[in-house]
Amino acid sequence: MKPTRTETDSMGPMQVPADALYGAQTARAIANFRISGMTMPRSFLRALALIKAAAALANVELGLLPGKVGKAIARAALEVSRGSYDEHFPIDVFQTGSGTSTNMNANEVIARLASAGAGRAVHPNDDVNNGQSSNDVIPSAIHVAACLDCAEKLLPALLELKKVLDRRAREFSRLAKTGRTHLMDAMPLTLGQELGAWSAQIAANIARIESAVIRMQALALGGTAVGTGINADPGFARAAAVQLSRLSGHSFRIGGNAFALMAAQDHAVELSGQLRVLACSLMKIANDLRWMNSGPLAGLGEIELPALQPGSSIMPGKINPVVPEAVAMVCAQVTGNDAAITIAGQSGNFQLNVMLPLIAHNLLQSIELLANSSTALADQAIAGLTVNRDRISASLARNPVLVTALNAVIGYQRGAEIVKQAYREQRPVIDVAREQTGMPEADLRRLLDPLQLTRGGVAAAKPKKQKPR
Repeated sequence: MKPTRTETDSMGPMQVPADALYGAQTARAIANFRISGMTMPRSFLRALALIKAAAALANVELGLLPGKVGKAIARAALEVSRGSYDEHFPIDVFQTGSGTSTNMNANEVIARLASAGAGRAVHPNDDVNNGQSSNDVIPSAIHVAACLDCAEKLLPALLELKKVLDRRAREFSRLAKTGRTHLMDAMPLTLGQELGAWSAQIAANIARIESAVIRMQALALGGTAVGTGINADPGFARAAAVQLSRLSGHSFRIGGNAFALMAAQDHAVELSGQLRVLACSLMKIANDLRWMNSGPLAGLGEIELPALQPGSSIMPGKINPVVPEAVAMVCAQVTGNDAAITIAGQSGNFQLNVMLPLIAHNLLQSIELLANSSTALADQAIAGLTVNRDRISASLARNPVLVTALNAVIGYQRGAEIVKQAYREQRPVIDVAREQTGMPEADLRRLLDPLQLTRGGVAAAKPKKQKPR
C-alpha cells in the first residue's frame, strides 16, 4: 500500500496519500464517487484556479487577507491554472451536484502550495475560499471556462472553416452542377453556391455563439451560499471580476442577479443549444460531402476527398470519407450532451442547481469536440477536395429538369412532356425540346445554359420560329 498521512476536516481524521497536495475533503470525495473515472475538464480546472487567484487578489485589495498570504494564494492558483498539478484533481465528474468536492479540492491544493510562501499555514476555507461558496464559484467557473474555450478554441476554428469554405467557393464559382432536392435531380447551381451556403451556415453559427457568450460573461461571484452574499464583503464581487478579467485577458462582469445565476443555469443551457445548432450544421455539411464523394463508380462521384488512410481490412484499395464520418459522430455526441444539459438545467431546486459538474463536463466537451472537428473538416477534407468536372458535366447534360427554364416560353405541361420523354429515352433534354417545340438550337442552348440558370430569373426570349409538332 502507498504511504499515507492523516488529515482532519470537520468530520474528523482521514487518511490521505502522503504525496497528495489535497486534503481530507478531497480524499472523502475520491472514496465516495467511484463512478465513471472521468475527472473535471482541464479548461474547468483552469477557470476555477483563475477565480481563486482573482479572489485572493481582491481580498488583499479589500484588506481581508494579508498581502503576503493573498499573493501566495494567487501564485499557487495561477500554477494550478496552467495545469501544473492536474494529477491532484482526481474527483469524478459524477459527484455532489454543487461541485463542492471539486471546489474544496482546489482550495486544499492551493492552500498547501501557498503555505510555503505565505509565512504561515494557509487554510483552505478561511483563506483560499474567503468570500466565496461552492454555490457561486462553481457556476462562475462554468461560465468562465466556456467563455475562454469559445474565444480561444471554437470561434477561431469556425472562422478558419469559413475562410476555407469561402476560398473554395470562389474557386468553383463558375462550375455548374446538378442541384438536388429530395435527393432527386433539380435545377442547377454552382459548386461555389453550394459551398457558399455552408459558409453562410457557419457565419450564422458564429454570430449565435458570440451572442450567447456575452451572457456567459456574467458571473455569480459574490452570491455565496444562496445569493444574498452572506460572508462576502460588498466590494468583493466587483473587485474579483476586475482581477479575473485582467488575469484571463477576457472581459467578465458580475451578473445582475446572483440568485438567478446560482439557482439556474439558463445561460449555459442557451450556449449548449447554440452548440447543438452548430452540430446540426456540421452534420449537414459532413453528410453532403459524403454523398458528393460517394462512389467512385457506383455513387455520385462529384468530388474526391483527400485519401487519408486505407478504408477496409478486407477490400484492397477502398478509401472512405473518414473525416466527415468522424465529424458526424461528434455532432451526435454534442446533440446528446445538449439533451443531458437541458435536463441538468431543469434541476435548479430553489436556490441552487444540483447538476453543475455534469453541465461543466458536457458543455466543455462539446466546445472542444466542435472546435477540433471544425478544424479537421477544414484542413483535412474541404481544403484538399478535388472535383470530377467530367462527371459533373455529364450528369448536368443529361438532367431533363433543365426544361424548367422553358416554362415561361412553352408552359409547364409541355415541359413535363419533354422531361418524361427525355427520361424515358435517356436523351439530352435539348434534343427532345428541339424536336417537340421546333425552337432553334441556338435559342435552346441560350435558354438552357446551366451556368446562366444558376443566376436565376425568367427566360424572356420567345422562340424566333415555331414548327408544328
